Amino acid sequence: MPQPEPRPPIRIVLADDERMVRTALRAILSAEPDLEVVGEAARGDEAVAVVREVRPDVVLMDVRMPGIDGIRATEEILAALDEPPRIVVVTTFENDSYVYDALRAGAAGFLLKRADADALVQAVRLVARSDNLLFPSALRTLAAEHARAYGTPPAWVARLTGRESEVLRHLAEGLTNAEIARRMEVGPATVKSHVAAVLAKTGTRDRTQAVIAAYEAGFLRPS
Repeated sequence: MPQPEPRPPIRIVLADDERMVRTALRAILSAEPDLEVVGEAARGDEAVAVVREVRPDVVLMDVRMPGIDGIRATEEILAALDEPPRIVVVTTFENDSYVYDALRAGAAGFLLKRADADALVQAVRLVARSDNLLFPSALRTLAAEHARAYGTPPAWVARLTGRESEVLRHLAEGLTNAEIARRMEVGPATVKSHVAAVLAKTGTRDRTQAVIAAYEAGFLRPS
């Protein structure tokens, strides 16, 4: 029986103005056979250029860099490419407003610089090869501290169907499409359709942005 083709390695760009941080990240990631570091940047504008050149799957992005910061770099990368990489913010402080702004800009999640090697590797694999939310409880905490709440709910809240509302709540739990399908007892294709409708109605690029929009609209409330 023929063996399935092995997956190509996950291609990663490291963006951090501290050389020692980049060196440590490269050493950890390069030790894994399914991960490959294909570029580095010490400035935000350099990160945009490197990503456009090498087209990685994942970018590990510091939020505070010279040139342009990680928030602006994230915005430019996502705007420049039809199929942009998943961007993970790597930060010292988990409750930093910069991190929340980066997530609002389209970053897929964040990771603390003090995270151990296993957490780093698993986070990269998760964002590259899965459709669930990276650390939903941490996102809820950030929303509680930094969400810019609307005075009145935006119009999209009333336009969500009952099923779409249910799907959005499940996204906030960090469930994958397959897990949502089992929870709702529907097919994966139906969930995919609902997720696409949620993104369209909320005017967001991905599920992280949709969940943030839901908190800011008051549709979801941080516990």
